[in-house]
Amino acid sequence: MPLEAALNPPSQVGFVDLHSHVLFGLDDGAPDEATALAMLDGLAALGVTEQCVTPHQKASQYLPSWDDVEATFAALQRLRNPRHPTLRLAAENMWDDVFYQRVAADAIPSYAGTNAFLVEIPPPLMPPTMVDQLFKFRMAGKVPVLAHPERYHALWGDDDLARKLRNNCAFVVDLAAVGGFHGKREMKAARHLLEEGLVAAVATDAHQVGDLQQAQQGLAWIDKKLGHAAVIRLFDHAPRAILAGQLPDV
Repeated sequence: MPLEAALNPPSQVGFVDLHSHVLFGLDDGAPDEATALAMLDGLAALGVTEQCVTPHQKASQYLPSWDDVEATFAALQRLRNPRHPTLRLAAENMWDDVFYQRVAADAIPSYAGTNAFLVEIPPPLMPPTMVDQLFKFRMAGKVPVLAHPERYHALWGDDDLARKLRNNCAFVVDLAAVGGFHGKREMKAARHLLEEGLVAAVATDAHQVGDLQQAQQGLAWIDKKLGHAAVIRLFDHAPRAILAGQLPDV
């Protein structure tokens, strides 16, 4: 059986990808319309039926205005065809000064129509107040979603810290990291978090078409090592729960 068929969910619903850079011309993701459409073709082939587009919101590097983000989202909505995944707008928020300003203003860009939002931190540095701030988000009814926790040095070998964070946020691991394409240390961390049951969901974090083949290899590892039910839970059921305002249990 082809890998694509083996990994596609058995229902007509399909996978939900919480993290990608399909919106074109905004950051280090798709540079143009043609690439964005090719990425949507690849995501559809992977079995994704709902795609969250999460352009960077990162001070001093990739901080497109939200008007530009919304305009590009509307343009991609017009260009996509019925075979492509449906699209949901969100953002990948860096935990930086802009993020703190938006926290104070209760204006963090979230997954559209939900109380969940995606956030990342600089890999070498964990914000000293992060555990407390995540707790405050949860008390306010929000669902923080932590992008690629396998990259964060503070979590390498510190499962106690990982559990403290995970109690108040959803870990979303990059599939390419699981497949070994982001470095050996990141692969080891991603697989360890999965085996320890600390991962809420997986995502492609696709920036280009080739990333989707790497994501497929990550899905294949999960399917082989953790079972097909884990693929469905991590790439279908749990992402849907997060978008419904729920924090999956550890």
